[in-house]
Amino acid sequence: MTASRAPAEPTVREFEATVDHVDGREVVLDETYFYPESGGQPADRGTLDGHLVDDVVEREGEVVHALDPDADLDLAPGDEVTGLIDDAFRTYCARAHTASHVLFGAARRIADDLGYAGFDISETKVRVDLTTAEPLDDGDLIELERLANRAVWDSLPVSWETHSADEARDVDGIAFNTKTEEGAMSGGAVRVVTVGEADDPWDVAACGGTHVANTAEIGPMAVLDRSNPGEGVTRVEFAVGPTAIDEIGAVHAAALDAATTLDARVGDLPDAVSRLRDEADRLEADLRDAREELLAARLRDLPTAEVDGARWAVGTVEDADPNELREPATEAVGSDTDRDALAAVGAGDAPFVVVAAAGDADIDAGDVVAAVTDEFGGGGGGGPTFAQGGGLDADPEAVAAWLRER
Repeated sequence: MTASRAPAEPTVREFEATVDHVDGREVVLDETYFYPESGGQPADRGTLDGHLVDDVVEREGEVVHALDPDADLDLAPGDEVTGLIDDAFRTYCARAHTASHVLFGAARRIADDLGYAGFDISETKVRVDLTTAEPLDDGDLIELERLANRAVWDSLPVSWETHSADEARDVDGIAFNTKTEEGAMSGGAVRVVTVGEADDPWDVAACGGTHVANTAEIGPMAVLDRSNPGEGVTRVEFAVGPTAIDEIGAVHAAALDAATTLDARVGDLPDAVSRLRDEADRLEADLRDAREELLAARLRDLPTAEVDGARWAVGTVEDADPNELREPATEAVGSDTDRDALAAVGAGDAPFVVVAAAGDADIDAGDVVAAVTDEFGGGGGGGPTFAQGGGLDADPEAVAAWLRER
């Protein structure tokens, strides 16, 4: 068995090793400091005797290095080789992995019945899946980011040691999940990573990944988003390093731009936005009232005609929908008006008809709409005092003319 020494000695970037065996482009060494993809942390990048390492995986107890298929490979068992690990990518992964523990520690302080459902490191962001009694909201995200960055600023030590499985399970407050903590267990032993002092840890978890020695090495953390990939699971995405710096800068720039637009200071943006929302609501209400008055005026101006002994207002109406016409149409007929009924045909790509009848008139609005749809297609319905129909296959003016001449 050739376990990676990367988790135990994460600062090693160059090492010498002996080729154990070779299978095509896959090479196994007697020992290695390359980290194999495991538990959400990607495999290390680098070279082996100058050959690009395409991938590193653990298979059947061995760390397998998959080399560049285009390389002129000439390695055999017993050969001494030099491994070079990509410093920038290893450093990023170590910072990101420790940052995920810091974030989980922050979540411990704001969420009840917290559980861990996995994580993943990509080149631009890290995701942590949390199980919580209640979903996390925007305020929780802000608090997570604040607490996590405070833990970074406090320069907490990060340490790791190996325990038996039973001992690990007995560690107070440990996040322990054999399914998601792939790589933490080896030969019945469990690697436990502690963030903070042992007597007052920020976070303790079973973990087989590479980590920094102090949270100050992580740098700024910026929470990007949250989602719910499954019932009871909140996925938090965040960035560390340059991506986090860019995100923080973008948010600050957006806040400054909004503040300039609203003629306010950044700290006063919530109040300014609240006032703007109140003003928008008032204007929307005023616009709605004005539109209702306009539609009522249009219906009052419809030409009238005698139809079967009743006084009808009949015509076409533009820029309206049936629901908007219900109230003004009903108010436009009755004893306070000179109209017993009203029929308005919607002018546009989808002609419709609404019919309103006074309660004391011998007219059934539903029957009139049924007659229109029998004549011009479509469908609809309603009661004696108001009905509507849509899908008419005719020119709106033709429908209005037909209603006047019935």
